[in-house]
Amino acid sequence: MTHSVTGGDLQRLRRLNALSALSVLRADGPMTLTKLAERADLARATIKVVVSDLMKLGWVAQLDPSGGEKGRPARRYRFRGEAGRVLGLDIGAHKVLAVVADLDGNVLHTTREPVTPEQPRAERLAAVDRAVDACLTGSGTSASDVWIAVAGSTGYVDLQGRVVLSRAIQDWSSVPLADHLGARLRCAVLVENDSRLAALAECRRGIARDTRNLIFLHVGRRAGAAVVLDGVPLRGGGGAAGEIGVHPLFNLGHVGELLQAVPTVEPGTPPDAVAGAVFEAARRGDAGARGAVLRYVKVLALATSAMALTVDPDLVVLGGGFSRSADVLLEPLRDELETMCLRTPELRASVLGDECVAVGAVCYGVDRLSKTLFNPETGPLPADTPPSLMVEFTKYRERV
Repeated sequence: MTHSVTGGDLQRLRRLNALSALSVLRADGPMTLTKLAERADLARATIKVVVSDLMKLGWVAQLDPSGGEKGRPARRYRFRGEAGRVLGLDIGAHKVLAVVADLDGNVLHTTREPVTPEQPRAERLAAVDRAVDACLTGSGTSASDVWIAVAGSTGYVDLQGRVVLSRAIQDWSSVPLADHLGARLRCAVLVENDSRLAALAECRRGIARDTRNLIFLHVGRRAGAAVVLDGVPLRGGGGAAGEIGVHPLFNLGHVGELLQAVPTVEPGTPPDAVAGAVFEAARRGDAGARGAVLRYVKVLALATSAMALTVDPDLVVLGGGFSRSADVLLEPLRDELETMCLRTPELRASVLGDECVAVGAVCYGVDRLSKTLFNPETGPLPADTPPSLMVEFTKYRERV
């Protein structure tokens, strides 16, 4: 029996070929048509047509030939990451940090808005809006250019992206954050726990790129944690994985108070500068400061060892604002963990500092686009999609 190939089948095949080419270019960078055909497992004649279509639609660009090759250099092509934007947000107790990146995750602009834990919800949401507006303006981005926005929030964030409980920020539990941002941006909005996003950033852009199993310690004036297993931040059955800080035995939410009462810290030092002053005094050998650091580290080690004995990680990453004082914290933390763990993991300090959450938010957004938009196995292939790939991608972007 002979089966005829319908126009719908050809349209679907053409979309699959385009998605395969885009997936390869995004993953492996600029390459020639021959290399792209090989990596996408397509005939060279087919990939030539696909690339021509994608260039017309603005998804692929041709690079200028390099002059270092003999004869006529082969043309190379790249994915146009500048075709869209990703917005990442870090909404913490003391700051709102916004970053705009391209579709490859390259950060283009960053803005910071100070806040306080006591601010009412409306004022904090207004600060979020100001940070977003300033970041879009600073990067020359319109709201319609943003394909996906990811917000990292302190607190327990469930699998639906709701901030169920926040102990660090007053009047923040149950905030409709995704709805608020979605109404302003008109794009897909995801909300995730800040520590999990920070852990993802370390795996993709930071100190843990060679590690699949780790614990991320999000240390600052308050402390949090996240667990990464097989390269994926652990969320658990309801999104509460890693929330060990709420246990009264550890009380990581208030552990930073152990760094407050040190005689050598000048009276009147601003609250956000006290810990730094204690760490600096500890570097100078001040006994009172060293004692405060040790008390802080003991509590941190107790919570870390409980997680380490459960998941047996290869690495513990010290991240967040206090990671800038890793020279003071890592050695005593390692000493404490060696007395508590059957297999003491390696310890490293973050290289991303207090931008880790916003960077992780961008990584999360790029990952989501890669999985749902650019992946030939799971990409947007509804039967009623219009012929134009641009229309297809635009419609999908608006409903993802």
